[in-house]
Amino acid sequence: MARRPKRIYKDTLFRTIYSGKDERSKRWILSLYNALTGKNYTDTSLLEITTLEDVIYITMKNDLSFLIDSQMNLFEHQSSVNPNMPLRGLMYFSKLYQKEIEKHDADIYGKTLVKIPSPRFVVFYNGNEEQEDVVKYKLSDAFELPDDSGEFEWTATVININKNHNEELQKKCKSLYHYCVFVNRVKENLEKKMPLTEAVDEAVDFAINSKFLDGFFKEQRGAIMGDLLTEFDQEAYDRHRRAEGRAEGLAEGLVKGERNAKLETARNLLAMNLLTIEQIAQASGLPVTEVQEIAKEVCTPQAVN
Repeated sequence: MARRPKRIYKDTLFRTIYSGKDERSKRWILSLYNALTGKNYTDTSLLEITTLEDVIYITMKNDLSFLIDSQMNLFEHQSSVNPNMPLRGLMYFSKLYQKEIEKHDADIYGKTLVKIPSPRFVVFYNGNEEQEDVVKYKLSDAFELPDDSGEFEWTATVININKNHNEELQKKCKSLYHYCVFVNRVKENLEKKMPLTEAVDEAVDFAINSKFLDGFFKEQRGAIMGDLLTEFDQEAYDRHRRAEGRAEGLAEGLVKGERNAKLETARNLLAMNLLTIEQIAQASGLPVTEVQEIAKEVCTPQAVN
């Protein structure tokens, strides 16, 4: 059986916004947590970011996890309907709990009960397929033999953040509202048959003029363009894979599709002339030397250097 090609893993704009890498991002995380739970925390020092990185476990990457209030919260963003989220969440949390055990040097083989933070797994969905406001996927739905005992269960709560869905939640969290309006703007531009680069560029201008995310769009324009172009190229690749991936012998075609997505991302970013060759290579997943060759085709001589 042909080996299945790896999916391209890149940071989404959602993950960039809620990275927790600076004080502003931590405030956004806390605001999102408050909106979901009805709490009113303001002290960002309460946050302990525990996000997994895809260094070794490339298929284990999640968008955001953090500890607060004796809870281990994991927030993930999805642009496609995925009923396998409970299984993925179980795998995510097993790694996070392993880190917790190691950090506290806890003895899970002893007689004393080891206390652990309670889990909360929320998936924010903004794909094009119709979904209810809130959908709960359960691990037991995937059991080959039905089991309604509840003894082995894991739940993923999927929250639809598309336009006209969960508007109250968005009103409670300004950063989430700004993110949702921006992404919807890109989608509306694409529905108008605008090319991807123009659709994202116009939406970024709109977000800058609207002063979304406290100037974040203006400060990070180039990086945001890279994130969004890569993200939408990946979605197109995934749709292609799902449509044709059922038939055997398509591994070669999927690899070609993956490579075409990388090439298209590099060409789009080069045409914008906002990022360096090295940044474009990182965003597209191509070698620097290959991006330099592509640059000779689409850029002015000055941009290649």
